[in-house]
Amino acid sequence: MSEKTSQPVHLVIMGVSASGKTTVAERLAAITGFPYAEADDFHPAANKEKMASGHPLNDEDRWPWLRSLADWMKDHAEAGDSSIVTCSALKHSYRDVLREADGVHDGRVLFTELDAPASVLLERLNSRKGHFMPASLLDSQLDTLEPLTDDENGLTLDATAEPDVLVQEVLDAAGLSDSSSPHTGVSS
Repeated sequence: MSEKTSQPVHLVIMGVSASGKTTVAERLAAITGFPYAEADDFHPAANKEKMASGHPLNDEDRWPWLRSLADWMKDHAEAGDSSIVTCSALKHSYRDVLREADGVHDGRVLFTELDAPASVLLERLNSRKGHFMPASLLDSQLDTLEPLTDDENGLTLDATAEPDVLVQEVLDAAGLSDSSSPHTGVSS
């Protein structure tokens, strides 16, 4: 399924920490063969240190990080390649930066917001080992989160569902599964 197409699609799996972004994205990458980027890998060391010390990032911390991720997406689009990205993408304005890959080589960006109750997210965060994002920052992420709006190409999914169900819903929405017909995206 990883062949180049005239219309690359960029699947941005978004949500707060511990919503299941990496699990869903890795499965999507395995199925599609699309290049995959974990946004955490694009954070400069200063951002990771700031979060690890219990301080939330501000917009000034995030802009260069988001821009580098958008550049990665545009580079793949210019080569005619689709991609998969995990990114918190908490604000509409942050998603606007990522959306810059829209239209590059006729590509499109599809956002999938993974939503779960705070209690589930906290339980997941507390069971994590070796991640720089402490559970103490969950509330700041939830406070910052601006859910997808009707003017954004995307869908919101229940992050407590089985990962394979979530993956299938993303594939269907993107027009990438056998049971779906190709289209330019959804808004739901």
